[in-house]
Amino acid sequence: MPEPAIELRGISKRFNPVVANNRVDLVVEAGMIHGILGENGASNTTLINIVYGYYEADDGTVLVEGWPCSVARPVDAIRTGIGMVHQHFVLVGPFTVVENVLLGAEGGLILRGGLCRMRAELGRLARE
Repeated sequence: MPEPAIELRGISKRFNPVVANNRVDLVVEAGMIHGILGENGASNTTLINIVYGYYEADDGTVLVEGWPCSVARPVDAIRTGIGMVHQHFVLVGPFTVVENVLLGAEGGLILRGGLCRMRAELGRLARE
């Protein structure tokens, strides 16, 4: 049986006296879509920000495909294959759909290689 795409074990995050996440466990199987629901202020976004490298967990472990992973910055998350769609997503009007999807994961100053990879990945996702 394959390892989960992402697994969180005992993730905790505090902001001074406020406990935002307290020993959170979560398993995301490969190919599955999950939603984390809760009221405003319930720290759902804090948990996702830890996975994406905006925040560092005070305790716990993030595993990617079974391997402990240190994601200190969003660029580390992207290199690991973790992407994030922000809650208040804004498209860049003059960009095509592919260019908007690619935004943030360009892969360097020359976009051609990134665009080709993104088109291929979008085609693969559409076929699945």
